[in-house]
Amino acid sequence: MSFTIDSARSIFPDTQVANVVPATIESCNQLSAEDQLALLWFAYTEMGVTITPAAMGAANMVFAEKTLTQIKQMSAGEQTQVMCDLVNHADTDICHTYSSFGTNVKLGFWYQLGEWMKQGIVAPIPENYKLSTQATDVLQAIRQLEGGQQLTVLQNIVINMGYVPTSGTQTVKEPVVPPKDIAPRAKVSIEGIDNLTVLSYVENMNAFDFQGAVALFAEDGALQPPFQEPIVGHESLLAYMREECYGLKLIPERGVSEPAEGEFTQIKVTGKVQTPWFGDSVGINLAWRFLLNPQGKIFFVAIDVLASPQEMLNLGLLR
Repeated sequence: MSFTIDSARSIFPDTQVANVVPATIESCNQLSAEDQLALLWFAYTEMGVTITPAAMGAANMVFAEKTLTQIKQMSAGEQTQVMCDLVNHADTDICHTYSSFGTNVKLGFWYQLGEWMKQGIVAPIPENYKLSTQATDVLQAIRQLEGGQQLTVLQNIVINMGYVPTSGTQTVKEPVVPPKDIAPRAKVSIEGIDNLTVLSYVENMNAFDFQGAVALFAEDGALQPPFQEPIVGHESLLAYMREECYGLKLIPERGVSEPAEGEFTQIKVTGKVQTPWFGDSVGINLAWRFLLNPQGKIFFVAIDVLASPQEMLNLGLLR
């Protein structure tokens, strides 16, 4: 048997993925623009999820400065309209520009708007705004999620805003400022795993050595981010990592390795990832499902948000 990307996605099928996350995001997407904006505000403030200002270093905000300045100079009514347009995926210049931003820039964009809302520079959510019954239900659903799942929901709501064309928007792939320096490299140990490819992958990602990480993949290798389609090929992988992964800290804990068909090897690792936006206070429980080809290269790795922290302790039982 020769694996395809599609068939590789089925390795370790018993992994308990947090499917409640995309379901909650979809419920939020069904709300009015005003309710979505208020929901974000209430969720961040009520749950005490504090964005760390230092995280702005992970975002190349030069891409967003012109748009933020434009919004800052608008009237309160115009500012509110822009935010509603972003929620509604309107066909406007600002929505087009926002859609070209990478994840960290989008998070930085809303962080700055949030700070200006607190300061009264940007129109805030009305003080006595009442969520609709449907929005209140979504907020309650978010409250009941595990902390890392809450973070994933809130991130994805912000990331998916802006203009959504049928043919796709070209994103900014190369920074106009010098790239970030590679971070100090630290050795990684994973209980139950001594595979050098997997260990090197984690070490490279934590050092932000994305070229080193991509070199571990087969030429036609793929990475599947949580709740997304696989990203295939070295060029696309490098663009994705540079745009989405700077500042992440992978904390693998334990894993299991077993042979697969055709002299492939499948390895499952569980642990956490910390994002610079919320520092050490929130860790997202993850599983990495690797499929290595006979040459020891990564043919496929899926990254899954886990349904329960208990999954991290169950590797000896799962096959």
